[in-house]
Amino acid sequence: MRKHHVVIIGSGFGGLFAAKALRRADVDVTLIARTTHHLFQPLLYQVATGILSEGEIAPATREVLRKNKNVTVQLGLVEGVDMEAKQVRWRFHGLEQVTDYDSLIVAAGAGQSYFGNDHFARYAPGMKTIDDALELRARIFGAFELAELAPEGEDVSRFLTFAVVGAGPTGVEMAGQIRELASKTLVGEFRRIDTRQARVILIEGGPLVLPSFGEDLGGSARRSLEKRGVEVWTETMVTEVDSRGFTVKRKDGSTERVESVCKVWAAGVSANPLGPHLAEQTGAETDRVGRVKVLPDLTLPGHPEVFVIGDLAAVDGVPGVAQGAIQGARYAANVIRGQLAGNRPTTPFTYKDKGSMATISRFSAVVSAGKVKFSGFLAWAAWLVLHLLYIAGFKQRMSTLLHWFVSFLTRGRSERVTTNQQMVGRLALEKLGEGTSARLLAGQD
Repeated sequence: MRKHHVVIIGSGFGGLFAAKALRRADVDVTLIARTTHHLFQPLLYQVATGILSEGEIAPATREVLRKNKNVTVQLGLVEGVDMEAKQVRWRFHGLEQVTDYDSLIVAAGAGQSYFGNDHFARYAPGMKTIDDALELRARIFGAFELAELAPEGEDVSRFLTFAVVGAGPTGVEMAGQIRELASKTLVGEFRRIDTRQARVILIEGGPLVLPSFGEDLGGSARRSLEKRGVEVWTETMVTEVDSRGFTVKRKDGSTERVESVCKVWAAGVSANPLGPHLAEQTGAETDRVGRVKVLPDLTLPGHPEVFVIGDLAAVDGVPGVAQGAIQGARYAANVIRGQLAGNRPTTPFTYKDKGSMATISRFSAVVSAGKVKFSGFLAWAAWLVLHLLYIAGFKQRMSTLLHWFVSFLTRGRSERVTTNQQMVGRLALEKLGEGTSARLLAGQD
């Protein structure tokens, strides 16, 4: 007799924890993901700034799930779901596939949003993937190299001006680390420039840094950044980005042009295109960024077998953080087990807020957990412990701990290697056009 077949789309926190939660269930699980790894996205900025390697925050999905004997991992890009036929359409480059399901868990995540200005991405990469982090690493360290190569007497300020757009946790962490690179790590390594003269600008459209943390912690984070030499521009919108710099518009209507070769975009999210695709078939609504408004049990109207979790699901009171995806995954797995036992759980999904945290630089962070709010060294230590616990795999935890020891207790950063391919690969593939990878693998021009 064929077992109940659960298909999971995505290998992020939602997809991975759903697969783990079904380990002992009497089901067969197929996990389809477009990458070979499970990405611990909260530490992506540390790959971009040379603290960690990509392997330390992105273990192979097959390795993580190797003991889950009922799970089959498939590498491919999901292109659509036929909810009437209960089929998932996906492909690996030019190889097209169709997989049937009895239950479906969609944890496809979200990408970067440029608020209708997608052309900004050419000059200001986001921070959502390993490719993004490696490209940014090449751009950040490459900017210092360009400054060193500038002819005698040339103004090198545009090479040494770094802009980070978005003052959420990712933006704050990135700005703090670039500042630390310039002020500490790279000091004395160049002969023609003083890296300490680098300018780091953090730009936020709203009035607060770390707005989700509240005014007190946001203010503390801002003061800490400014103390370390980061310029914080709030109530400031980026209106144009090009190869040489960017333009901003402030609340009072004034504009300013800043010359900068290295820009990082850490503002806004855009849901995976699967969101609107599923909504169209079920009559579900989507929010302004494309997330699906699910029912209280995380399913879609008329389809109790389809769950949408994580960053793709719009659920009141659930922030776009790892815990939301993890808790949603475990809930969906429990519902599926209940269905197989003949009783569908009636309790709706309830999110338990376990708090938020963000680092600013070495020995400085902010933590918000309910009524408990604190900052400074203790917050930084708590951040280290918690993030270490959530990294998948013992080997990754030990390696990460070693690199943190070297990076935080010394000036050294062991992951500073960059290549030209990392810097230009994304733009080169875009220029070659859609379907390039499939043609190249097939040996076609």
